[in-house]
Amino acid sequence: MRKKVARLVTLALSVCALATGAAMAQPYPARPVRLIVPFPPAGATDVLGRAIAQKLSEGLGQPVLVENRPGAGSTIGSDQVAKAAPDGYTLLLASGSLAIAANLYGKLGFDVIKSFTPVSLVGHVPHMLVVNPSVPANSVKELIALAKSRPGQLSAASQGNGTLSHLELEMFKEAAGVDILHVPYKGSNNVMPDLLAGNVSVFFDSVPSSMPLVKNGKLKALGVVGAKRLPTSPDIPTLAEAGLPGFEVKNWFALLAPAGTPKEIVQVLNAQVQKAVAAPDLAERMASQGVVLEASTPVQLAALVKTDVAKWGKVVKDANVRMN
Repeated sequence: MRKKVARLVTLALSVCALATGAAMAQPYPARPVRLIVPFPPAGATDVLGRAIAQKLSEGLGQPVLVENRPGAGSTIGSDQVAKAAPDGYTLLLASGSLAIAANLYGKLGFDVIKSFTPVSLVGHVPHMLVVNPSVPANSVKELIALAKSRPGQLSAASQGNGTLSHLELEMFKEAAGVDILHVPYKGSNNVMPDLLAGNVSVFFDSVPSSMPLVKNGKLKALGVVGAKRLPTSPDIPTLAEAGLPGFEVKNWFALLAPAGTPKEIVQVLNAQVQKAVAAPDLAERMASQGVVLEASTPVQLAALVKTDVAKWGKVVKDANVRMN
């Protein structure tokens, strides 16, 4: 009887081993993939995430399902991915906000650099410096001169303490050596009425949000916060060209996987992102949303994240930025 039981146990273990081996031998992906977007639906990150998910679904041959997990400067959704199994079935559409959050929140429960495996950049949204038309400055140099002549009197809006628009302002103040009053709001939609009314004078905003107002004369664009001029508005200089050498911010979006994700899976995902951003239909669609599609190698993305974490850490510390 004991020999019979032993044979049955051995047979069962053999079957399990064969099943496990067969499962492991299945090419990735063998089931649907989750893409966590750490922001609410309908925002820029969500729109990009769903567009990329569609292209990845086509390339991978499996559904890529978007799940919104907003909150705490993108850290809630990011934490979920950081703690997920490193098997390529849970991914994160991260943004530059994650590098900022690394310096604003004391206890994240994960490490922005060590808890993720970089896959690829996906794109970026250019920002620019805009002012109310009543501001007597038509260039960055004139704005700096004006601010120096009126220390503490010019006001600049932001989307809230610790947001990208706030830290861009702090970088500008430090680089230009000026004193400008920071007025935090709760989101860009709350900023615009006061900016257009002249209740605040200066704002660092995304190009898609402000450009229509610039074109109809309701705002003045003084400079682009990036390495290059905008192809659609080549007359607007970069801030570096306008008198602040080295002033550059990249509001990036990227695909990250949990730390420890196998290189083979990362290579598959990277190849599909490269293919997606090269698709003319997606590029055209995202351009209408103000997103510039851009892929990268995992190594390039890792370097960008590391550089941004260090850069924003210095800005946060020097400006003594605190959360609301």
